[in-house]
This record gives sequence, structure tokens and C-alpha cells, in this order.
Amino acid sequence: MSKRTVLVEILGQEYRIRSESDEATIHRAGALVDEIMEKVRGRTGIVDTLDIAVLTALNIANHLITLRDATGDASQGEGVRSQQLAELADLVEAAIAEPAPTTH
Repeated sequence: MSKRTVLVEILGQEYRIRSESDEATIHRAGALVDEIMEKVRGRTGIVDTLDIAVLTALNIANHLITLRDATGDASQGEGVRSQQLAELADLVEAAIAEPAPTTH
């Protein structure tokens, strides 16, 4: 499968995500991150995007750990949940690999 670049918007900022996942999955992941970041910002009143991102990452990591505990180790598990975890990990890695957006 070849990699594609998909544009997602998170907290009003556009990001180009390069991944082998299908476009709909990438958009869903971006929408989920945006939703969680908005909730974190609303609940905490934090305005610094980095602080919001770190709290969001912790929130998502907590959900992943809970899911892994419920389904067994994702690297050894089978089925849809293992595939979903692998796709999410790919999306995170793709987002990290992309250069930070510049503002002018």
C-alpha cells in the first residue's frame, strides 16, 4: 500500500498527515484528537497548545493502555482491535515525522 498525504485540522491549525491508512481513518483520527484537545482546553482553561497537546496525548495513551489491558498485548493479539491500534500508532508516527507547520 502506498502512502498518501491527507490534510486534517486540529485546533484551527492544518496538518498534512502522511500515512498508508485510508483517508477516512486519518480524518477520524484527526477529528478525535481535535475533539479531545477542545475538551482539554475547555475543562482546564489552558491556552498553551503544547500543554493541551501533552494532556491530550496522556488522555489517548490512557485509553490505549486500557484497551490493551482489556484485549491483551496488542503486539501479540489478533483481530480488529490490534489492527486499529497498529493504525493509530502509524498515524502518530506519521504526525511526528512531519515538519512542524510554519506561521507567517
